[in-house]
Amino acid sequence: MERRSSISDVGVEEMVKAGLTVEEAKEFQRALKDAIASAGGGSGGDGRPENRELWREVTARWLLQPSHPHALHQLLYYSVYSDHDESAHGPPPYWFPSPYDSKRTNLGRLMETHGPKLLGDSYKDPISSFNLFQKFTVQHPEVYWSILLKELSIKFCKAPKCILDTSVTSNHGGTWLPGSVLNIAECCLHSSSYPRKQDDSLAIVWRDDWCDDSPVNQMTLKELREKVMSVANALDAVFSKGDAIAIDMPMTVSAVIIYLGIVLAGFVVVSIADSFAAKEIATRLRVSGAKAIFTQDYILRGGRKFPLYSRVVEAAPYKAIVIPASGRELEIQLRKQDLSWKEFISVANHQTRPDHYSPVYLPIDSITNILFSSGTTGDPKAIPWTQLSPIRSAADCWAHYDVRAGDVLCWPTNLGWVMGPSIMYSCFLTGATLALYHGSPLGHGFGKFVQDAGVTVLGTIPSLVKVWKSTHCMDSLDWTNIRLFGTTGEASNVDDDLWLSSRAYYKPIIECCGGTELASSYIVGSLLQPQAFGALSTPSMTTGFAILNEDGVPYLNDQACVGEVALFPLIMGASDRLLNANHEAIYFDGMPIHKGMQLRRHGDIIKRTVGGYYSVQGRADDTMNLGGIKTSSIEIERVCDRADGSVMETAAVSAAPIRGGPEQLAIFVVLRKGFNAEPEKLKTIFSRTIQRNLNPLFKVSVVKILPEFPRTASNKLLRRVLRDQLKQELQIRSKI
Repeated sequence: MERRSSISDVGVEEMVKAGLTVEEAKEFQRALKDAIASAGGGSGGDGRPENRELWREVTARWLLQPSHPHALHQLLYYSVYSDHDESAHGPPPYWFPSPYDSKRTNLGRLMETHGPKLLGDSYKDPISSFNLFQKFTVQHPEVYWSILLKELSIKFCKAPKCILDTSVTSNHGGTWLPGSVLNIAECCLHSSSYPRKQDDSLAIVWRDDWCDDSPVNQMTLKELREKVMSVANALDAVFSKGDAIAIDMPMTVSAVIIYLGIVLAGFVVVSIADSFAAKEIATRLRVSGAKAIFTQDYILRGGRKFPLYSRVVEAAPYKAIVIPASGRELEIQLRKQDLSWKEFISVANHQTRPDHYSPVYLPIDSITNILFSSGTTGDPKAIPWTQLSPIRSAADCWAHYDVRAGDVLCWPTNLGWVMGPSIMYSCFLTGATLALYHGSPLGHGFGKFVQDAGVTVLGTIPSLVKVWKSTHCMDSLDWTNIRLFGTTGEASNVDDDLWLSSRAYYKPIIECCGGTELASSYIVGSLLQPQAFGALSTPSMTTGFAILNEDGVPYLNDQACVGEVALFPLIMGASDRLLNANHEAIYFDGMPIHKGMQLRRHGDIIKRTVGGYYSVQGRADDTMNLGGIKTSSIEIERVCDRADGSVMETAAVSAAPIRGGPEQLAIFVVLRKGFNAEPEKLKTIFSRTIQRNLNPLFKVSVVKILPEFPRTASNKLLRRVLRDQLKQELQIRSKI
């Protein structure tokens, strides 16, 4: 926590420095004094309100406006919590659940209906009983899922024999919904009374890049269904049942229609992110055994064209169906074996009803989608999603992001990453509207789409928020229709989250962390718990885990600690096979037995704080040993990111010298635009900050300033590449 003056010492002069005029500052100070008095200040003792109660009062009064300078938001937040001791009390909360509103959330409503019966006299209300109920769902997942299946738009052709079968002991994850038959795409496309989905309900809204002043495009559920069925009919005319068919294009309306058409017709989607080079595309096509690929001629970003079809051509000789990035006609010449989108759709026109299709029903454990890990060395793991996986994704979104009919959900991503299929299914299985922006999410155009589309749930990644904040591109927009934010993919920055939440009067930011192989998250936030910036507050529903010490022994439940997370194996929708690797060896071999279960390896290092919050400290290979003390890259980066005003972001890695000795800590830095800094000066600043806030024995050996950090195609920081650079430098030094 950055040290500031206490809130009682904040005066007009400081507010003026934060960007207010003198008159505005005087008026603001009067309103602040009223909030302090209402929160308990001046009513006895030393006259100071408890800090969390004061922050609750400040946000409840909407004292801080989205239009206020960020410096003012910083001034108040850090002053309110200036004497907050995280080591004793955990991270400070910025958002608090309302007893009234909590009962109207999806999960709160479920708990009010079923809690008294399931928990007996122990049940009080959704807020005070949340932890107890979450633990109940871990112990009795079959009870929870029997309720949840009725909340989602799941229609079985053949009902399951039971919820969970654990009779085969070698199957660590159990058999879920055995005997059931359905088509998960059909569940997305048909109207239902509950959840409320009508044919004229909005299924998708979207806008194209550089069309900021155009009306938002809309597609009803009926229109979506007819377009998906046209694709399914065309697929039957061109391919053989069960073929794997790839999608390598931005997450546009066309991509979503194609995805659902492939699943509806009984084929298998192969998900490939549109950022991959030809070699990486070829690897994924080879591993998946794909027979064809849907792609675009170009990718449009900021009025510029970036070739995509040419990368696909370079990757493989497979048949490509090519969609124009804009307009109706392609701007490229196709190979003989390829089809334009217009030609592909026309192959089903001879049918009497080309927009009508009878779904292909398959067992619940049939593969519908092949996704890939974001690994950067060797072949990426090919992770199959069955029809269980979308159910898990949608259920967690329903429970933790409170998504329901009437919501408009926007989360810029790609069908090549887990979040793409996840948010698509989450919208269509809950009755929410999917919002898609056909362009870059980095600038004002995306933010205006969020405003104009009436987005109520906005998903982000931390590096995206960092760009929005530093470029001020969203400052003039009205995001107050947003009722909650989501974030995933990286560790969050507290100050960036402060900026984001303030754009919508301090609405909650629900963090989540999971994996493609889990089909969702294992740790997340909840609207039934107070939320703290940069922190997660609970395991996801039905998910249990242990935090292991260096000897592989679980820490006690609720004990503050740092260690490698190990998951309880009964996770509905999680992978039970890999197409190109030994699933048992990767996820279970060598893992300890805990409470009679063999734990499942995940690879994250997590920190559990006092007060029960969590933060992800990076992968197990991102930990470092500094002077005999284990710490994580994330923990050091959190401190260094705020150490100097010139710093935009940092990356911490360590390596031992070539000739042995203790690991040396290096901080790589990307500076803010327009700033300059000397590495030696930053080294002194970082060392002092780390020693003051983390450990007095830690010392920074090297500081390197870079124009940007190496990242995966999903924007995850590649500390491995930076670590290799450090090792090379240490090797050169050893020769001098």
